[in-house]
Amino acid sequence: MSIAELTLASEEIRKRLVEVVYKAKAGHIGGDLSSLNVLTALYMRVMNVDPKNPKMQGRDRFIMSKGHCVEALYCVLEAKGFITKELVDTYGDYLSVLAGHPTVEVPGIEFNSGALGHGLSIGVGCAIAAKMDGAAYKTYVLMGDGEQGEGSIYEAAMAGSNYKLDNLVAFIDRNGLQISDTTENVMKLESLDERWRAFGWDVLDVDGNDMGAIVDCLENIDYTNGKPHMVILHTTKGFHVSYMENVLKWHHGVPTAEEYEEAISEITKRIEELKK
Repeated sequence: MSIAELTLASEEIRKRLVEVVYKAKAGHIGGDLSSLNVLTALYMRVMNVDPKNPKMQGRDRFIMSKGHCVEALYCVLEAKGFITKELVDTYGDYLSVLAGHPTVEVPGIEFNSGALGHGLSIGVGCAIAAKMDGAAYKTYVLMGDGEQGEGSIYEAAMAGSNYKLDNLVAFIDRNGLQISDTTENVMKLESLDERWRAFGWDVLDVDGNDMGAIVDCLENIDYTNGKPHMVILHTTKGFHVSYMENVLKWHHGVPTAEEYEEAISEITKRIEELKK
């Protein structure tokens, strides 16, 4: 997909995401929306995956460490063809296979995740396995910025550098808000760049709201430099739903009927403009 096609796809998936969260009356929509662009870029352009063969040999691996934002992942997996619209419509229903965190019962999901701080360690293990096997696949891990308070992340950070895992790409969705307050009021994170460089990682700062910037970053990573890669995505919580942007309550809020209609109207107008 071109950048224009990816941008349109992200808005169509955004509209679907709002529908899914509204119908289920559950979800972490703020972080869903801030991480949606990178998920779209990964699945629609960057990663080597096949929805017709989810366990394909040599496929790239993706781990959603910030598993509470699984709604965004489900909608991207639907758009890619891993799962059907009918299945996604069951999200929030009793006995649905679609849980509130990623589970391996869902095609396209590699690992159960969502216990914050664990995803990067899993990613390190995948990247080491690829090195041991002489395999070419890459591993991608998406973390939240509030998640950076978890100590296990820094054990994984040391291991990633120690084993020179240049086949590993981690992302921090740096939207600045977590469940109870800003990240800097809860547990100061800055300077993230200096912290990860000190661990020996290749650190890249990217406008995570800009599809072109995301793709440019991912397609220019040096996978031979002997360093794991940390992409800090500077994003907006609740991105592209105006009344949700940078508003703390939308960490896990559910729109009212009126708010739902407003969001759908906004996104639909953007989709129509992008199609012109």
